[in-house]
Amino acid sequence: MTSHANPSSLVGSLESLNADLPAGAIIHAWLKAVGAGAPAEMTASREGKVIGRLSAGNAEEFEHGTLVVEGGGKTVLTYDPTTTAVSVVYAFSEASVFKEGIRVLLYGEGNAPPAVPGSYHFRPPFGWMNDPNGFGRFSDHVHLFYQHYPHSLRWNTMHWGHAVSEDYLHWRHLPVFLFPSAELSARADGRGGAFSGSAIPRSGEEPGIRVFFTEQVKDREPEEQIQLTAVSHDLMTAGPAELVLAERPIGLDLTLDFRDPYVFKAPDGRWKMLVGSRDQAGGVVLIYETADPDAAAGWTYIGILHREDRFGMTAAECPCIIPLDGAEDDPQTRWALIFGLLTSRDPATGRRNLTVATVGRFDGRSFFREFEQELDFGTDAYAFQAFVDRAGPVGIAWLANWTDVSKKSDFPTAMTLPRRLLLEDGALRTPPVAGAESLRRQLIDDHRLLSGEAVDLGNGAVEIVIDLSAPGAAFDLEFDHPEVELGLRLDEQGLSILYDAPEGKFPPRYIAAGARPSTLRIFLDMGSIEVFADNGRWTGTKRLPGFDGIRSARLIAHQGNVAAARLWQLAL
Repeated sequence: MTSHANPSSLVGSLESLNADLPAGAIIHAWLKAVGAGAPAEMTASREGKVIGRLSAGNAEEFEHGTLVVEGGGKTVLTYDPTTTAVSVVYAFSEASVFKEGIRVLLYGEGNAPPAVPGSYHFRPPFGWMNDPNGFGRFSDHVHLFYQHYPHSLRWNTMHWGHAVSEDYLHWRHLPVFLFPSAELSARADGRGGAFSGSAIPRSGEEPGIRVFFTEQVKDREPEEQIQLTAVSHDLMTAGPAELVLAERPIGLDLTLDFRDPYVFKAPDGRWKMLVGSRDQAGGVVLIYETADPDAAAGWTYIGILHREDRFGMTAAECPCIIPLDGAEDDPQTRWALIFGLLTSRDPATGRRNLTVATVGRFDGRSFFREFEQELDFGTDAYAFQAFVDRAGPVGIAWLANWTDVSKKSDFPTAMTLPRRLLLEDGALRTPPVAGAESLRRQLIDDHRLLSGEAVDLGNGAVEIVIDLSAPGAAFDLEFDHPEVELGLRLDEQGLSILYDAPEGKFPPRYIAAGARPSTLRIFLDMGSIEVFADNGRWTGTKRLPGFDGIRSARLIAHQGNVAAARLWQLAL
């Protein structure tokens, strides 16, 4: 991860940031006027000489500004805190940003990232994050875009954040990629912004990518949500947005939900687009197509690809479809159609906002279901998005659930461990990417946990591997967490994450009913637990409150049920 710093120092009545920058460095800063009487202002100087200046007149929301430092050397950024509020300042070199990332110079108390040394999950360098967007490999890097609000740890006007990696685990933060419209950027009123979407490579000789996203404007008539596209030639900055879908298809009695375009190449060679929506019965996934090789225009509605109405009138959102066991143009290839169900509730367990994976064959216009399963029984792997990389399909999700979001509390979040998608023995498996084993730094136990002792987990960033003597052999794994009662249980009912927060209400049951695994990998980190049973045949993810690690673990099982239990310290 890019390191964070906050090196402000008081110089008289002014705040000063000092940075040694290369020639041609670019500075991005967000400023806001403290009051209506005077504009916000930040000056850049070198050796006492002013070399640049940024200003902002908005007293309601931070304004973004860019400053190019022509000559290299020690640069001082100065502002008066009585007239100027600063949210974020970072610097980067355009020539080396993909290799080095941005250098964060300042963030505020309200948008600072959590202090989690040793954590191995992706988190933004500042501010709020939710859905992954445009996840894919472009120009030798894996790119992760994500829903982002830079100025606080709460959801607000949506931007797209951006990071790159070679191995899905070590990420370098890049400049904010996509900004909301000027109208939406004027106030911090949460009316909308650049919502979720996807990215595809440009066709022909021109380099770059094309991104698709939903623009949301609350109370806009006749459509609150429309689909836009933009091109990036440098893979770092999005160009002007253009409208591609101005309205919902008529005659379907859809609600205003119409979002999260996922664009992909189908078996018939055409670009297709999935869009999530809902009607009066439940969630629906719409499908569009275009013959345009650049996917820039000519989108036409085909029909409803899939519907889900078992959980009430819930919106299908963040749809994603991916070939699993063959080439996209092979008619025998099976595809996984994955989508979240906003506001859904499982009556059997009380779990909310479920994610469904439906597997079957897809001809470019129709989906023929063969089987269906829940993607994650812990429900905190939401807005899952995947692409086919060199070694096969891989995906990532937001490690959270909208039921945890509160206007009363800040909510720093993470992404899940990236996961492979495999079709094996009639089931979709989602194990962690192979590189996850490189996180193992030290084997800290291979006998005490097995003997029933409570084993100290250090900072809580660990992996536990349990091998059972027979499929479904029962055990309990108890964790000592500072804020919640937490455990993992396998019994005749299935595999459960036991989670009971002191909220005065009956908690959901996070259970993979009927699961009978033989091997389990349990990843613990500050703020999360992820369980992969039988190579991801059953996967469960739960966000944990706070950022204090789980302090210890204790395994309870009848003699002979557990063949081996090993525990590794993890770190990036």
